[in-house]
Amino acid sequence: MRLQKFLARAGVASRRGSENLMTAGRVCVNGAVVTELGSRVDPRVDVVTVDGMQVHLADGAVTIMLHKPAGYITTMSDPQGRPTVADLVPHDRYPGLFPIGRLDYDTTGLLLFSTDGELGNGLLHPRKHVDKTYEALVDGVMTPGEARRLREGVLLDDGMTLPAEVEVLEAARGRSLVSITIHEGRKRQVRRMCSFVGHPVVELHRKSFGPLGLRGLEEGSWRLLDADEVAELRRAAGLEDAQW
Repeated sequence: MRLQKFLARAGVASRRGSENLMTAGRVCVNGAVVTELGSRVDPRVDVVTVDGMQVHLADGAVTIMLHKPAGYITTMSDPQGRPTVADLVPHDRYPGLFPIGRLDYDTTGLLLFSTDGELGNGLLHPRKHVDKTYEALVDGVMTPGEARRLREGVLLDDGMTLPAEVEVLEAARGRSLVSITIHEGRKRQVRRMCSFVGHPVVELHRKSFGPLGLRGLEEGSWRLLDADEVAELRRAAGLEDAQW
């Protein structure tokens, strides 16, 4: 296994962060500093250390699902003292836990955390096109033509969006409830898409990430994913063949 991949799988850092640790001379294999990217290790026999601390491919690598409420920013710390998602998950119990992507302060729904840097990187990689499904309550009645424009892609300030799956679930009292599945992860993408066709988002909720949904998880609560669910995520991220 490549050394930077080993470090990411062990939850030390992302793949890119692991490469930076190596080039900075902070990683040793069997007592020798290794700075060459692409160097390989056998996790069954080689001893890998970062800053003198031994690193293991922990059997205890964990991935967590949180039903995020509104009113929390997606970061593990905030110098301004605002509520963060770190207040809602057991990061002290699972050192190295980090959010996979982010949800806006006012957005609710499914947010994943992991200690597996490779998994997080894979799920967020723009080439993987991992589906994310949202329900958006928007101002105004969205017409079939406007929904079709979102399906086909719209031109935002950072380029054309990929075709999306869009369904107007209901419309009443001057508002519409819209289901939107996107295959990319730009910042505030769903909000910007809806605004582009003239329907600012009032409330936004993420129902699913890749193959996983909330499945009755109460708002503000979290749970560990089981091995089958992690395997589903790895397949969605194109990591199903990631072996030693």
